[in-house]
Amino acid sequence: MDRELFRQIKPARIFLALTVALGVLGAAATIAQMTFLSEVVSRVFMGDENLGRVEGLIFLLLAAIVVRAALVWAREVVGQRGAIQIKTKLRERLFSHLMRLGPTYTKNERTGELVSTAVEGIERLDAYFGRYMPQVLLSLLVPLMIFVYLVQVDWISALLLVGSAPVIPILMIAVGKHSERHIQRQWLALSRLSAYFLDTLQGLTTLKAFGRSRAESETVAKVGERFRKRTMKVLRYAFASGLVLEFMVSIAIALVAVELGVRLLRGDISFQPAFLILLLAPEFYRPLRELGTHRHAGMEGKAASGQIFEILNTPAPVSGGDAYPREIQNQLTIRLDSVRFSYPDGSRPALSGVSLDLPVGTTTALVGRSGAGKSTLANLLLRFLEPSEGDILANGLPIMGLPVENWREHVALVPQRPHLFYGTVLENIRLARPGATPEEVQRAAELAGADGFIRRLPEGYDTQIGERGARLSGGEAQRVAIARAFLKDAPLLVLDEPTSSLDPKSERLVRQAIERLSKGRTTLIIAHRLNTVYSADRIAVLEDGHLREVGTHEELLERSTLYAGLVNAPERVTT
Repeated sequence: MDRELFRQIKPARIFLALTVALGVLGAAATIAQMTFLSEVVSRVFMGDENLGRVEGLIFLLLAAIVVRAALVWAREVVGQRGAIQIKTKLRERLFSHLMRLGPTYTKNERTGELVSTAVEGIERLDAYFGRYMPQVLLSLLVPLMIFVYLVQVDWISALLLVGSAPVIPILMIAVGKHSERHIQRQWLALSRLSAYFLDTLQGLTTLKAFGRSRAESETVAKVGERFRKRTMKVLRYAFASGLVLEFMVSIAIALVAVELGVRLLRGDISFQPAFLILLLAPEFYRPLRELGTHRHAGMEGKAASGQIFEILNTPAPVSGGDAYPREIQNQLTIRLDSVRFSYPDGSRPALSGVSLDLPVGTTTALVGRSGAGKSTLANLLLRFLEPSEGDILANGLPIMGLPVENWREHVALVPQRPHLFYGTVLENIRLARPGATPEEVQRAAELAGADGFIRRLPEGYDTQIGERGARLSGGEAQRVAIARAFLKDAPLLVLDEPTSSLDPKSERLVRQAIERLSKGRTTLIIAHRLNTVYSADRIAVLEDGHLREVGTHEELLERSTLYAGLVNAPERVTT
């Protein structure tokens, strides 16, 4: 068993213990059933004088059959309940850890693969926890139990059974190692198929616009065909190993039968114990055969678990921190003190020795060419990342000492391309404060300049806007995002130039909403346009991760050739 997977049973050890206990009791009921059956057959067909006791034995036989069936049913139910509990806990852990890893991790991963891992990957662990793991223990306990019983009946046959038993696990290991590689490749093919299919659906408009939908359909078909071939190869190995396993078990049982037949003819053993041994021989091998059957499903779960534990073992970029004895005030003065940050695969620091003040009630525009470190600085303020060196202070308190969720209550983000979820307009705005009343949501929409177009929608605030806000224009989506920020009413506002891709009319409406939103708040805006820079109280110029200049537009034009070069770039401050 995989050690990492074995550690996952901790939340459901009682279910595993009960499953194994019920399996052992089921084996005891099987032994009783076969003992009664051999007695009945012996008394009826061998002319036993005590035929009067046959009716009682038949009643006991029927009782053993019923008890065995009930124990098998209970074992399946308990095993599945345990597997469901483990899967639920593991899926919760995985989702929670993905939330802690944040967008800095997920932007480097394919969404389809992550979804496939969280859904299909964990679902494949069902057979591993519910059947394979208990069966590993039962394949040791049940044959040992039958062996101990048969030693008392006929030690020669018992030793023959024990001597032939190791052939089965040896065969499973030999075939399993080869099959496991193909199962891992099959899982990788499934993950890629899921990711590719999701990418295709999300880019359907682009594919149609460029006339590539038919060609992309053919590519998806090729990826699907690759997955089909992988699956069929895995099934061929599974069927072949099952055939060989059944053949070896049949040979072993046949050897026992021949040995019993010869001894029975020679008079070395009577009919009743010989018949009992013949009945119990298949039951002796049954747990090993079932282990071989479940091992294929177990290997599928193990293959899927590789990606699951790779995510869970990825360290979160931020730590929790402890709450301060006093609350941070509603109005914030932010100071970055010699902040340095390097990405794990970066050849140079993304930020190096940055010291910057963001006074209460002011708007600071952050400018610089692509790769200068603007987005990294914003991610540090949002605590998607933590500085390698230096501190970020809020009213003199290091924000790294606060619980992450506590700090983010003080920050509102309006990104360049806001993400709207499938649902109503009301639900999307209320995301900022789930307990807000409809009146509070409406007031936030009015301040964002969104109330007018929302009321013109077919069902107003209850209109379904589709996935990623497909029913809204870019300007409307931006105003919904600004309404979220109004509803959150956070003292620190981070803007990633939300007007950069809008038409003039939408830009004017969004800019007016932003001006209302920024009043009285500490605002940092990643600036792309000159009019944003002009309206800012202060401008900070980044270059290659270093803070080069801070000042007003006029001051920087006079003393900074770097800023002047950015201003003179065609239509934009940054690239």
